Amino acid sequence: MKEHIAFIGMGIMGAPMAQNLLKANYPVTVYTRTKSKAQPVLDAGANWADSPAQAADNADIVITCVTDTPDIEAVLLASGGVIESAREGLICIDMSTISPDATKQMASVLAEKGVQLLDAPISGGQIGAIEAKLSIMVGGPAETVEKVRPILEVMGRTITHCGPVGSGQTTKLANQVMVIHTIMSIAEGLAFAEQAGLDLETTHTVTCGGAAYSHSLKHLGRKIIDGDLAPAFMVDLQLKDLRLVMEYAEKIGQPLPGTQQAMELLSKLAEQGRGTDGTQALVDVIRQLR
Repeated sequence: MKEHIAFIGMGIMGAPMAQNLLKANYPVTVYTRTKSKAQPVLDAGANWADSPAQAADNADIVITCVTDTPDIEAVLLASGGVIESAREGLICIDMSTISPDATKQMASVLAEKGVQLLDAPISGGQIGAIEAKLSIMVGGPAETVEKVRPILEVMGRTITHCGPVGSGQTTKLANQVMVIHTIMSIAEGLAFAEQAGLDLETTHTVTCGGAAYSHSLKHLGRKIIDGDLAPAFMVDLQLKDLRLVMEYAEKIGQPLPGTQQAMELLSKLAEQGRGTDGTQALVDVIRQLR
């Protein structure tokens, strides 16, 4: 019999991930703060819980995918949280992007109840979540990672054990440094081509066929050309991740000047009330510098 999974968080990423688990015939119970966001997953066969504690009550595995560190702390450890109903042997898999230090602290608290916490942040955007092609970076004991690998493989294509608890989150922060520079290069390159009078379709075709190619260029470059600002990943969430990056970079003494500049440019979008736009909207800030 397949493990009973509690899935907490029905956002852009969480909802399609939960649906993929249902398609793989896992029994799934869901909780999210706004029940209407869970409706497509409920329609697909998931059960509803009124709190994280209720969701975890009969679960073998709890998966969380929420916005920020305070959110996961509330879901796992606060009143009505997972810890209230957690029993010894429960495995929690946090697929949010949060503080590595907070992850280690929560793992320690949960361990006192015999509960293991894996940090397993994800990369691949909404398309990756829908198509179950996510890259999943996992921190925690190797034997626990192997135990849940079949579940992770339902949601992702690349599952990598990065080291002890917290290593998944730290790897994700490194990933986000690289991601924002890629988006920055696409925005600058296309803004440059546009201002120079080049045909953007031709520019996109050529650059996708050369050394500049990336998944982001293929998909976000296409969105920029089409004027499509719908988020595969929102500006506000990217800024949250970069704040985590910069906090951790300061702790370990590693300057990140390019990341700091990208964060400042993204902040201009947020100040303009565009925090829910996709990160490809960075091109508009580059255009505004003319």
